[in-house]
Amino acid sequence: MKLKNFVEELQWRGMIHDVMPETEKHLMETMRAAYVGFDPTADSLHIGNLVPIMLLSFYQRCGHKPVALVGGATGMIGDPSGKSAERNLLDEAALRHNQECVKNQLSQFLDFSSGAENQAVMVNNYDWMKEFSFLDFIRNVGKHITVNYMMAKDSVKTRLSGESADGLSFTEFTYQLIQGYDFLHLYRNLDCTLQMGGSDQWGNITTGTELIRRIAGGKGYALTCPLITKSDGSKFGKSEGGNVWLDANRTSPYKFYQYWLNTSDEDAEKYIKIFTFLDKETIENLVAEHKEAPHMRLLQKRLAQEVTTTVHSGEEFEKAVKASEILFGNSTSEDLKTLDEKTFLDVFDGVPQAEISKEEMKGGIDIIGALAEKTGFLKSNGEARRALKENSISVNKEKVSDDFTVSENDLINGQFVLLQRGKKNYFIIKAV
Repeated sequence: MKLKNFVEELQWRGMIHDVMPETEKHLMETMRAAYVGFDPTADSLHIGNLVPIMLLSFYQRCGHKPVALVGGATGMIGDPSGKSAERNLLDEAALRHNQECVKNQLSQFLDFSSGAENQAVMVNNYDWMKEFSFLDFIRNVGKHITVNYMMAKDSVKTRLSGESADGLSFTEFTYQLIQGYDFLHLYRNLDCTLQMGGSDQWGNITTGTELIRRIAGGKGYALTCPLITKSDGSKFGKSEGGNVWLDANRTSPYKFYQYWLNTSDEDAEKYIKIFTFLDKETIENLVAEHKEAPHMRLLQKRLAQEVTTTVHSGEEFEKAVKASEILFGNSTSEDLKTLDEKTFLDVFDGVPQAEISKEEMKGGIDIIGALAEKTGFLKSNGEARRALKENSISVNKEKVSDDFTVSENDLINGQFVLLQRGKKNYFIIKAV
């Protein structure tokens, strides 16, 4: 495979924060292996992990070999970079399970199985750290790095000068040595010469290059990308419900799609370079087109399409679009019935509900009772009659009159009926 200029690719995408001198030249000489570390403390990655994932994916597409390191050992310790407290520690069985889940998600972005020369590899640092005794570690690794060198790292200085009464534990202080040793191990065993990560990882990565120089007499390289921020100052990757996960069971494809669709113009222009595989010319044309008619939200729509399709699938993207149209467009009861229960509840998240027994639904409930007395959606029977007379009431997206009866035939997924007054006033009857 012909090598492409990886550093150049990252530059136009706005993905370089720091890069060690001569890295670009090093990568243009021949195929190289590079690694990024992933925290295995959950059974899913989230969109905060997408930047390092994209780094590896662009790296492979430029003809190089990506190594995804799952931090089974470091996940048992905790990294002080950017953290104000220590993390919960997991046992080996949980970490192994999480590793498999993470590999499945990375497979959406990386080729682990084609047999190509630059096929991706996944490793777990627990495999080489578990037999390493403490005495061996401090004798063979620790003696090569001074405390002064370790104390000079920003991640350490920040924690030591912070307001936390707990300070920094010895366990976390040694984290950079263990991460540094990972780089040395991969340098020796996989000829891995580059480590990449977020800008908060620069200190840990350069400790690795220092160990490679002092112990192996070799040269390691470092490259970091900026930490992603949102233009309004809020944290990227978080929604009101917390993390936006790559696992469809944790964050539905519909909510995932909505997260990207709802980005600001400024953020969409930045994100479409980082989180999609679209080329420079395509992106520049999209940006220009978007600026001519910002109300059409072309950038946001394309961004949401690309990322949702890559993480979930084209089919899930189509479903997410259909679900969005149900809430905001002219959809029918047939469209509603295509939604699975989770997507239905996600689409109508926060919509008030009332429970009615399935027995009562069998006999049927007159629409006035369903709107007022049985649910409290409207304040009174009189208000219900007026709304019906105004032709503003829909059941499952279809207009109804005052002689309509709500029955079990109207249940979506055998469980829900959607009442609606006007365009935006919704209410859900849940049959129990």
